[in-house]
Amino acid sequence: MRPLRPFNFNTSAELFPAAIRKKKRAGFTYRRFGTAAEAVQFAMEQLPTDSLNGAYLQVEEARFDQNGIRSLYESEAFPLPRRPRPAPAPETDADAA
Repeated sequence: MRPLRPFNFNTSAELFPAAIRKKKRAGFTYRRFGTAAEAVQFAMEQLPTDSLNGAYLQVEEARFDQNGIRSLYESEAFPLPRRPRPAPAPETDADAA
């Protein structure tokens, strides 16, 4: 078994939509990115959830599904700023009832 090497976010990457579509939607089609970091950021911050489901990222010979893309995005090594997460809604009196 060969040792795992660190992921290179500066390598070019391709993002592919899900292979099977029940209905055609405008929007997400195959897209090539200059860096894997840009592809991961696009997938996590701009793609609707249903488009990300079934999509995969190809970086050199490696493929990453939705969970793999999310892991790369959440990695400490991810080099781009992440979109701030929305703050949880404050609990109101109506919620407590």
